[in-house]
Amino acid sequence: MSNNFGQLTYPEISAQPEALAAAWERLQAQNDWVERYIGNKQYDEVIFIGSGSSYYQALTMATTYRKWLGRPASAYPSSEIYLFRDQSVVPGRKVLLVGVSRSGESTEVVLALQSVADLANWDICGITCYEDCTMAKLAPCLVSPLGGEKSTVMTKSLSSMTFMMQAAIAVASGNQALQDEMKAVLDADSEVVKRADAFMKEWLPKQTVGKTIYLGMGAYNGLAMEACLKLKEMTYTWTENFGTLEFRHGPKSIVEPGTLICLLLSETARSYELKVAEEMKAYGATVLIIAAEKGEDTSFADAVFEIGGKGISDEARSALYLPLLQYLGLYMALHIGVDPDQPRNLTQVVKI
Repeated sequence: MSNNFGQLTYPEISAQPEALAAAWERLQAQNDWVERYIGNKQYDEVIFIGSGSSYYQALTMATTYRKWLGRPASAYPSSEIYLFRDQSVVPGRKVLLVGVSRSGESTEVVLALQSVADLANWDICGITCYEDCTMAKLAPCLVSPLGGEKSTVMTKSLSSMTFMMQAAIAVASGNQALQDEMKAVLDADSEVVKRADAFMKEWLPKQTVGKTIYLGMGAYNGLAMEACLKLKEMTYTWTENFGTLEFRHGPKSIVEPGTLICLLLSETARSYELKVAEEMKAYGATVLIIAAEKGEDTSFADAVFEIGGKGISDEARSALYLPLLQYLGLYMALHIGVDPDQPRNLTQVVKI
């Protein structure tokens, strides 16, 4: 990369197909974990916790769990469970607390797990990228073996952990169709990553971007939050995220020429979400849509990136949205002369 900027981040984004494949293979050896935890029907509620990016992927994990298993699940920042547990969880329920942490060393997730480890109605487990981390010593964990990163900003770690947990939920469901969907995502990921790289490298330098807004619903709400964070971390530019239809209720007043609207389009709410994007286009926004496939209904957009997989569920496609969002942050950073490998004020592990 020019000026040696992005020499860590770029190859880590580009290596996520290998990370997903390794996570898939490792999951086959951890089916006992799936049966004991995610597939165990004794729990009244499963709570996924994380901090920052890990919390945002926890939202997608919880959404997938509810939809595919038909049982209660929620997601919270780790600190909410550690410091405000009684405001977050109904007393007396049998709860599985799932820690989500790339490093497994984040103070907040460790403290949250420790705070309930000895409670009779709580069990703990986790997902991480390092099998010898503090969290893995505290609680049995799924491990994404190639998810570890040198860069501060989470990219392939987040993609691989999100994919791995969703695959675990698919296995827990006993529904072969869902497992086939996750295998289809794995098979498609390499080609999507290559096309996302080429697309963003060519498209972004032609744009004049002031502020950036990410819109997403359902399983993509957490992904929109994550995309927003990626851009802030890599470029220090101001960006926000909203539920797609919620954006119309006041926040759309900030849209003006030079605003980039990036819509993570679902198939479930496709027609409704496209109405919002088209309205923003009329206000002068530049509209970028990430979709399973383009059509006449997306022709108004300035650009549409197709990820494929229209025949599979919105939830399963989640990992395929991430490459373009990550490359957007990377190439915008390079475009404005900022090194995404060295984000200001940040460290890879946050400790209190």
